[in-house]
Amino acid sequence: MKLFEPGTIGNITIKNRIAMAPMGMGRIAEPDGRWGERVLEYYVTRARGETGLIITGLASVTRKLEPMWQTHIDFHNPAHMESLRPLAKAVHSSGAKIFIQLTAGFGRVVSARAAGKAHPISASTVPCYFMPQVIARELETREVKELVEAFGFAARTIREAGIDGVELHGHEGYLLDQFMTFLWNQRKDKYGGSLEGRLRFPLEAIEAIKAGAGKDFPVIYRYGIDQHLEGGRGVAEALEIAARLEKAGVDALHVDAGCYETSWWPHPTIYQPPAFMVDMSDAVKKVVKIPVISVGKLWYPDLAEKALQEGKADFIALGRGLLADPEWALKVKQDRTDDIRICIGDHDGCMVRLGAGQATSCTVNPQAGMEKELALTRTEKKKKVLIVGGGPAGMEAARVAKIRGHEVILWEKSSNLGGNLIPASSPDFKRDMKVYLDYQIRQLHKLGVQIEIGKEATSQSIQKASPAAVILATGATPIIPNIPGISGENVITAVNLLLGRGKVGEKVIVLGGGLVGCETALYLAQKGKKVTILKRTDTLLPNMYHANRGHLLLLVSQHKVNIITGLQIEEVTGQGVTISKKGEKENLKADTIVVSLGLEPRRELGAALQDKIPEFQIVGDCAEPRYMINAIWEGFHAARSI
Repeated sequence: MKLFEPGTIGNITIKNRIAMAPMGMGRIAEPDGRWGERVLEYYVTRARGETGLIITGLASVTRKLEPMWQTHIDFHNPAHMESLRPLAKAVHSSGAKIFIQLTAGFGRVVSARAAGKAHPISASTVPCYFMPQVIARELETREVKELVEAFGFAARTIREAGIDGVELHGHEGYLLDQFMTFLWNQRKDKYGGSLEGRLRFPLEAIEAIKAGAGKDFPVIYRYGIDQHLEGGRGVAEALEIAARLEKAGVDALHVDAGCYETSWWPHPTIYQPPAFMVDMSDAVKKVVKIPVISVGKLWYPDLAEKALQEGKADFIALGRGLLADPEWALKVKQDRTDDIRICIGDHDGCMVRLGAGQATSCTVNPQAGMEKELALTRTEKKKKVLIVGGGPAGMEAARVAKIRGHEVILWEKSSNLGGNLIPASSPDFKRDMKVYLDYQIRQLHKLGVQIEIGKEATSQSIQKASPAAVILATGATPIIPNIPGISGENVITAVNLLLGRGKVGEKVIVLGGGLVGCETALYLAQKGKKVTILKRTDTLLPNMYHANRGHLLLLVSQHKVNIITGLQIEEVTGQGVTISKKGEKENLKADTIVVSLGLEPRRELGAALQDKIPEFQIVGDCAEPRYMINAIWEGFHAARSI
């Protein structure tokens, strides 16, 4: 496979064509920003998993301009720089190379939480993304020059610590990208205006790195080829930038797309198709001779290999794919692709946690970022563990308990494992979730978990089985509100609809504008149905990560789904739904009414078993309906605690 052929970036030979894409670490680092043992274990685990190149999460070249960098690594702190030496040594001992991603800062995309500590900065006086009412101040010319010098200093100290190279964070609408983009750079000095002026800052930073660390010190530049934003960078300008970056001495280009306004490109959601940015790396490869790295949902091995075989990329990078499975490369190399656990694109374990000031991790891999602390060791005392419910929480509990050496029995009431993952993964645009579900089922069979399908549990049958420990994961059922006519023949729950249990007419009304309601509406609209979403409050998907929310709402809009908010549902009739809005009633016609108003936990069995089992834990939606991350993590920790 071309994936496992050696490649070069500058003067560095990398054992294969697989890179770990840079991702923010958050609190994996020490409280003062030093990269300690947790950081080492985090990266070395991926290196041991046969990843050829580790590109770390972003590190600011200075702490002066944006105060939130006070909790990040400091290139002027000798203790911080010393912490890089064992990291470099351990990565090298695992057969990989390591580059550190350097950034000039966030600029106008700084979070609201961090912005309270100092006024945001940018290339020009432009509105901030998360706080449009706040206008970022324009960096002074002398401050830009100080940033340029900081890049040179950081690179020199990095090389002295044994790190192999650097990547410049020039994408996603961060500060370097703000200088490169006319939309955000209206400066009148030499760092603005024409493309030459807008590129001056990044080109000077590259020059400073080569001067500080040596001309042979490899530099990767990451940037977006198409920002998918009106007034933003397009492909033609991006290709000209590629040529200029190569001429400036950059050793490789790492190509993606988008910015914060279109963040479902650099932070791909479950709704993006696999390998969706390969054509962009291909376009760049046609205008440069240096290596090009492609990224973006390349965790399907056949598609990653295809990109290399067709010459559309020289390297492929996996970000969240390596959070989900740090042994991705090893499993591909050993032809164990069925054992790869893929990312499901929900962002709850990584980006949501980062935004909340927590350590990055992964919804489907709770060990990510805590590899040593949450290692699964064999139990000293084997127990009979009964898990009731084969949804996401129950399956993860069964997997972990079996790995730890327990006797594991899994009871599932229905005819299939998966629980609410089955309807959730049924739309074509939820392919990643279906692949994850199939992976979990395969692992349970491979591990030898005793699975009993069609087994309904009662308090009596559980006690009769005499388990030493019980994990209850019986899930939740759809809420059916007390609305006149809700039991009519033209009414179906979203769960039953997605399971194929019923016919749907041409005109459909979806009651509820949460995640399930919006995804169900999109699913129906893609099948040619005329769909209307009714939402009691004024905002759809208020608690969803902004990339996923923006992308899903865009798709809903593109498929011409009608949305009505701020209303009361008065009655469901044989002809549709009666609503009231601002005191006025209106009859909306529809053939089918889909109910998607949340879930209620199945708590009866839990209440009956309290104090009757030596070790008894309730996990997932039967404790409280929430997100996938809650179900999987609770199942993991419950089984690990036995």
